[in-house]
Amino acid sequence: MWRLVSAALALFGAALSPALAQQPQRSECLAMANAAPRAMPVAFRQAAAAAEVEISYAGHSTYYIDTPGGLRIATDYSGAYQVGRLPDVATMNRAHSTHYTLFPDRRIPHVLHGWSEDGKPAIVSERIGDAFIRNVTTDIRRYFGDDAGSDMIRDGNSIFIFEVAGLCIGHLGHLHHKLDDSHFAQIGRLDIVMVPIDGTYTMSLDGISEITKRLRASVVLPMHRFATPLDDFMRRIGQHFEIDRHSGRSFRMSRDALPSKPTVIILDGV
Repeated sequence: MWRLVSAALALFGAALSPALAQQPQRSECLAMANAAPRAMPVAFRQAAAAAEVEISYAGHSTYYIDTPGGLRIATDYSGAYQVGRLPDVATMNRAHSTHYTLFPDRRIPHVLHGWSEDGKPAIVSERIGDAFIRNVTTDIRRYFGDDAGSDMIRDGNSIFIFEVAGLCIGHLGHLHHKLDDSHFAQIGRLDIVMVPIDGTYTMSLDGISEITKRLRASVVLPMHRFATPLDDFMRRIGQHFEIDRHSGRSFRMSRDALPSKPTVIILDGV
């Protein structure tokens, strides 16, 4: 009898495994954004305190994220902005050649495009090493001289979200328009957000400032900086944001070390 039961359970498990494998990966950032506040055991918080990510600004819109597990992620990677070794993961957006390359180094094992070639939204939902990486698509303006008959390319840009070490890290990419409620719902909670502040090539400072305030991340990392006076950006996002300047090009952060007051971190060592 027990042999029959064991055989039946084994067959059921074998049939169930492929179905489970096809299920979408679970986003902890979305789950935490939608969940009611709950108590967390002290022992768990102490264990999590040791898990840190290192974030380095390479230039333009390229940040490097080094995870506790040794994974290296590069955002809006074109190959022009390097810090140390090659990334294991390169995310890209196609607004301009400074945000992507169609010929990345072949030694980069994971190249994730924020656009799709078939007219459908790009879908990124992957666990790579100790990071879960997903995207939220937005529209982008067409290239100069593109006469396709529309001002915008639907779903041509991606906001990438990196979930690692209990942190939710968002990179807004080459954002060209305001986000609606559905975008914010898909993004979920962000602890750290990388924000383009050029005020012209992406979107206005007023527009990006409103998005920054609504995202309510603990840490804001400006990018696509060019000659934009930081004071202009700070004046728009409000006096409740602190400024923390670093003379280097990188810093380390854990979930437990997030600042209690929203903070704009400027990495001046680029």
